[in-house]
Amino acid sequence: QVQLVESGGGLVQAGGSLRLSCAASGRTTGSLAMAWFRQTPGKEREFVAAISWSGGRRYYGDFVKGRFTISRVNAKNMVHLQMNSLKPEDTAVYYCAADSAVGRTPSYDYWGQGTQVTVSS
Repeated sequence: QVQLVESGGGLVQAGGSLRLSCAASGRTTGSLAMAWFRQTPGKEREFVAAISWSGGRRYYGDFVKGRFTISRVNAKNMVHLQMNSLKPEDTAVYYCAADSAVGRTPSYDYWGQGTQVTVSS
């Protein structure tokens, strides 16, 4: 079993930056792919970014367009999402996820509780 806890969300003005973090426990995360998804009320969960267990492969949602960077520190069981040039449409609850295989669909086995990101115009 894996427990995931997100942090770093908050309120930021358009054009600003936030760094989300996800702390994993319960199992060595070095063997797990990690990802970030986001969701707004009434919409399906949307893929943001994913990183393979080694960090060698990274994937991003089409809307990211170079603004976000996913990274991981396996020694600390941490995954980060650096978000720059934030837009009001980035407002959502952001979820950390983990699974044995990296992918773009929300079929990950483990999920955090989410952290709210609000971008004001």
